[in-house]
Amino acid sequence: MKITSLRTHLVAPRWCFLRIDTDEGITGWGEPVVEGRAHTVAAAVEELSDYLIGQDPMKIEDHWQVLTKGGFYRGGPVLSSAVAGIDQALWDITGKALGVPVWQLLGGNVRDRARVYSWIGGDRPDEVASEALARKNEGFTAIKMNASAQLRLIDTPAATQAIVDRVASIREAVGDEFDIAIDFHGRLTAPMARRVLPLLEPYLPFFVEEPVVPEMSDHIGDIVRSTSIPIATGERLYSRWDFKKVLDQGIAVAQPDLSHAGGISEVRRIAAMAEAYDVSLAPHCPLGPIALASCLQVGFATPNLLIQEQSLGIHYNTGSDLLDYLVDPAVFRYEDGHVALPTGPGLGIEVDEKAVERAAEVGHRWRNPAWRRDDGSLAEW
Repeated sequence: MKITSLRTHLVAPRWCFLRIDTDEGITGWGEPVVEGRAHTVAAAVEELSDYLIGQDPMKIEDHWQVLTKGGFYRGGPVLSSAVAGIDQALWDITGKALGVPVWQLLGGNVRDRARVYSWIGGDRPDEVASEALARKNEGFTAIKMNASAQLRLIDTPAATQAIVDRVASIREAVGDEFDIAIDFHGRLTAPMARRVLPLLEPYLPFFVEEPVVPEMSDHIGDIVRSTSIPIATGERLYSRWDFKKVLDQGIAVAQPDLSHAGGISEVRRIAAMAEAYDVSLAPHCPLGPIALASCLQVGFATPNLLIQEQSLGIHYNTGSDLLDYLVDPAVFRYEDGHVALPTGPGLGIEVDEKAVERAAEVGHRWRNPAWRRDDGSLAEW
């Protein structure tokens, strides 16, 4: 079997899908994207296709090594995301060729269902407590929320208390048999993190995600030691070498993104590394159905999986949503806050090719907003 073509499709709301075709008629799908830089990643995929066309798609590890290390300049989110989508598609092809799910190729399933969480807003909240309660009534057992809007480098007592009050209102609404994860998007400075996190401890957050930007990873240990709240990070770390820097600093949850961190192959290795540090895996995935399917294939074969993010109804999804590009959306049916083991070959989903082609005719140029503080300076989004 040989690879004959690679084609990217930019589809709403902010995704990039990759189709890899073979001379035996087996097609694999991946999701290579950096949100806000989708065209750039698509160009990287096109450059990498020079090597891949004519190759055996089932030589996944060798291709991963060549694509990530064969060039003199390596790493970074664009290249690792391009490789991630290619890697997902190659695993999809291999599973389909052998007639088994990818999780079977990774050693078999270690669980029968995987816990998932839902998103609410929070950065500019109106009724976060009612939103969280609605998710609970839908059957979810956990939510994740944005903790704040833009913040000053060291913000006021009022801004600090607003974060605490937001979480307190949710805890009061949903009770103690429900988990609240809090995503700071790197909006805290290290001093603000040490101020805010201890105040959140009475509400027992599930975890706090990205309290500081990844450039401050060498300080994450200080933040871990300042609070009893489990600290999660990793959506902007792109390899096992990036994670090596944070795993021994006491983080509780590793959050590699299957569409950024080298795909199924690399996240599988990151998960194994994390297990050696007693760190759980919660793959980052506010993306589309191919990325989520890839996450689940890894998660069902990973002993230290904690929970899986999924984007159904997330506030980023304007104009299209998670299930819109699937022939059978039932594969992502959630019951009691869990998703069942996928049983189809490859990634376990069937992409609606016509829906993808129609959406790609329109495309997108999604960009994240540039936030500014009240003094006009740039703030973390």
